[in-house]
Amino acid sequence: MTLSATEIRSATEPPEQRGLARDGVRMLVATPDGLAHARFADLPRHLRAGDLLVVNNSATLPAAVPGRRDGGQPVSVHLSAVLDDGSWLVELRDPAGRGRLTGAARAETVALPGGARIRLQQRYPDPAATRLWTAAASGTGDAAGYLGRHGQPIRYSYVPEAWPLADYQTVFARVPGSAEMPSAARPFTAELVTALVSAGVVIAPITLHAGVASLEAGEPPLPERFTVPAPTAELVNLTRAAGRRVVAVGTTCVRALESAPVPGGLVRPASGWTELVLGPQRPARVVDGLITGWHEPGASHLDLLQAVAGQALVGAAYAEAGRSGYLWHEFGDSCLLLPAPGR
Repeated sequence: MTLSATEIRSATEPPEQRGLARDGVRMLVATPDGLAHARFADLPRHLRAGDLLVVNNSATLPAAVPGRRDGGQPVSVHLSAVLDDGSWLVELRDPAGRGRLTGAARAETVALPGGARIRLQQRYPDPAATRLWTAAASGTGDAAGYLGRHGQPIRYSYVPEAWPLADYQTVFARVPGSAEMPSAARPFTAELVTALVSAGVVIAPITLHAGVASLEAGEPPLPERFTVPAPTAELVNLTRAAGRRVVAVGTTCVRALESAPVPGGLVRPASGWTELVLGPQRPARVVDGLITGWHEPGASHLDLLQAVAGQALVGAAYAEAGRSGYLWHEFGDSCLLLPAPGR
């Protein structure tokens, strides 16, 4: 999939700053019958009574903390996750927005606000990795509480101004833990949720704490912590048994559901860390449709989209989005992918 630089238009601010409601962003609806342009508020028109929307209730942490390396160089520390042994999984970034830092070394320390420190331990997930480190944290206490006092939402150079954490939360956010917003659900509003439920669309949560998502082209997704609760698993199985559609809101929901399968396209309650990589060798078995934002061509997210909707439908949607000026990234526009049944 190839798009020109002029076709990839990044959203530089929340849509509310452009005079739109959250659900006022554009939505491209892609089905085997063709492509249609809509607004996100039109979503109830494109779903059916009995469809199940699966949403991510992970809340976004202010996961970027200013730091200073041993030699005095300022750095932005992005906390991707807290591992089971209490160590932090971090990425070191240039605070001026010039990308990630590559010159860090094992045992290097970084001073953080409030007298806290991290000490780099090893590259993650293996010694050949170049961007993430495990780090021992001291003086931080509870990570979420520490970030609440000293952190800011992670943002990249295409968002030049800082926005409050509330702009990085979805209406479903309940369980703090994501380094970056599960942004496919950002356009939902309480009013839209009410309209969907009133139209007979069922909504059920999973939890998947998204790590840093600024992966380079060709990099596989990182392991992420997830939970598929028993009531949601039951609703997925009942929906599929009734011949209705399971529509995931975002790639995080796809990954969680597809990490808890049993034979026949059903799911079981599950929790832990998922290392699942969806793509041509592992297509989706549970999810029938997907609501998503727009990802950079070449990113591993696109393999996941194609695992749900197929290369042809995803390719047609991206080509149309490029021609029609859709906005990319977390504050951008949306896409509803509804492939043919049994694709």
